[in-house]
Amino acid sequence: MTENISKAGSLRLAGLKLEVLTADELAEIHRATLKVMRETGLKITSTRAREILQEAGAEVNDSAQIVKFPHYLVEDAIKAAPEQILLAGRDPKNDLEVGGEKVYFTNFGSGINIVDPTSGELRDTTKEDVAATARMVDGLSDIEVYSLAVTARDCPQDKVYLHATEAYLNNTTKHCHGFSGKNPEKCLDMGAAVVGGREELRRRPIISADVCPQSPLQIQAEGAEVIMACARAGVPVTILPAAMAGATSPITLAGTLVGHNAEVLAGLTLAQQVERGAPVMYGSSTTIYDLKENVASVGSPELALFSAALAKIAKYYKLPSYLAGG
Repeated sequence: MTENISKAGSLRLAGLKLEVLTADELAEIHRATLKVMRETGLKITSTRAREILQEAGAEVNDSAQIVKFPHYLVEDAIKAAPEQILLAGRDPKNDLEVGGEKVYFTNFGSGINIVDPTSGELRDTTKEDVAATARMVDGLSDIEVYSLAVTARDCPQDKVYLHATEAYLNNTTKHCHGFSGKNPEKCLDMGAAVVGGREELRRRPIISADVCPQSPLQIQAEGAEVIMACARAGVPVTILPAAMAGATSPITLAGTLVGHNAEVLAGLTLAQQVERGAPVMYGSSTTIYDLKENVASVGSPELALFSAALAKIAKYYKLPSYLAGG
């Protein structure tokens, strides 16, 4: 009988890996990104965000709302961001530590129409649909995080995230991801009310936000406010560009990666200037643009390539990532 003894120091491959970028290519993308951020800059429409970045050393043109980032400011922000982030569940048994080699799954979002499970008719999504999707994810053992699956279109649109936050917090024991837009402080207050206050929310963040920059190279005021609110609260925020190669970003993989990376690092840098060590996840819903159908081609081979490349870039920076899947 042969004993099953592993060789000491042996390397093992845990799952399938798609290697898209070499170490040299990662360094080239990083250098190109820093050049874009320094020479072209990004449009940031929040006055307060521009003030914070200017105080930190960025060059700001208020009339054009353009911020140009010196290399040292961006690289210092990358170093300041944590490698591991707690995504706490309402039930501690659902807590997750994200970062490194760990991989978890979440549902996609946010849909605006649904096929009614009773009538079979296509209709607008509602607040009750938010609650129902949260209950469904709560019962699915292979999905660890609830991301806002659908939009509460029956609620006032300036308060839609408040209604959605109330609905999912009351219907799942897992971590809840996806508040954004207006009223970020009130969404944070809801999370704090569940866990026992803002300091407890900082210790056990049961909710997290996402911010989608407006490609190419823009962060709108609402998104900047969410980034700053989350940084102050110590709650994770995902900077999640949704560029469309060939429409809102260059048609090439490398060109789109550079612009995407600049958008993420601009949001990351803002967060670190608000509070050093603020938890930030490197996000992506970037894909190719479908010229025939005039849509973002979600689920395409190109989306898989972008996500694999951006996961590698996030790892290069030692940042947790939150990426779209095909």
